[in-house]
Amino acid sequence: MTLSPTPRPRSVLFAPGNRAELIAKLPRAEPDAVVLDLEDAVPSDPEAKATARTVTRDAARELIAAHPHLAVFVRVNAVHSPFFEDDLGVLTPELAGVVVPKLESAADVRLVAGALSERGLSLPVMAGLETGAGVWNAREILVPPVAWAYFGAEDYTTDLGGQRTPGNLEVLYARSRVALAARLAGVPALDIVVTRLGDEAAFREDAAQGRALGYAGKLCIHPAQVPLAHAYFGSTDAEAARARRLLGAAHEAAQSGRGAFAFEGQMVDEPMLARARAILHARGEHS
Repeated sequence: MTLSPTPRPRSVLFAPGNRAELIAKLPRAEPDAVVLDLEDAVPSDPEAKATARTVTRDAARELIAAHPHLAVFVRVNAVHSPFFEDDLGVLTPELAGVVVPKLESAADVRLVAGALSERGLSLPVMAGLETGAGVWNAREILVPPVAWAYFGAEDYTTDLGGQRTPGNLEVLYARSRVALAARLAGVPALDIVVTRLGDEAAFREDAAQGRALGYAGKLCIHPAQVPLAHAYFGSTDAEAARARRLLGAAHEAAQSGRGAFAFEGQMVDEPMLARARAILHARGEHS
């Protein structure tokens, strides 16, 4: 199976699949991954979807050729929509993966895997968990070929008949459940979209919540959100430097036969060491 050049993207920037001029600009923001969207960003009529497929096919090819280190995904329509089968015709082996929204069961995943196999494709899947059933069945959905997951708060709230609020209390349980399921499955989870464009404070607050819950990165719908996502997900140089110092101190303690030890005024336990190792591993360093 082809793996994404960025297995744990901090930022995933979306663009409408029918807007070639916007797709061409995606790399300027320097996101870790981009998604050309055939689903929500394109009107739900056959003519509009057909036009978007043509635009997306050509634009994806140009992006991959010009930016070989950029992870390029295509989001198709949901598996039970009338557009799913035709959307698959856009996919090529050169893509980093395919984004499949509104997955609700293991049966849906098998359907996707079978449809890809019939076309000779072994693309990994980014699973959208954005309905009540999808969130409830999250753990059974996150199996190969699923390699990433994202939580869609807007669709989830609509499915439940609820209302979105600035504090996100209405999606806290679902957001946490998806993060936990992803952790158990060993796949990175990508956090919710912030629709309040231009509100940097709102994005920062939302991103801080997502990171605290264990998300690996964030879905972005505007280029200005990308650097903000990078500021919250992944590790800073200062965090990496502290992780190196901590693991160095742990090595010295082990060599001297000491058990528990203090580091920079704090008693050290195994979760702290595991966190330090994870920080360095994500940066490609051996701890």
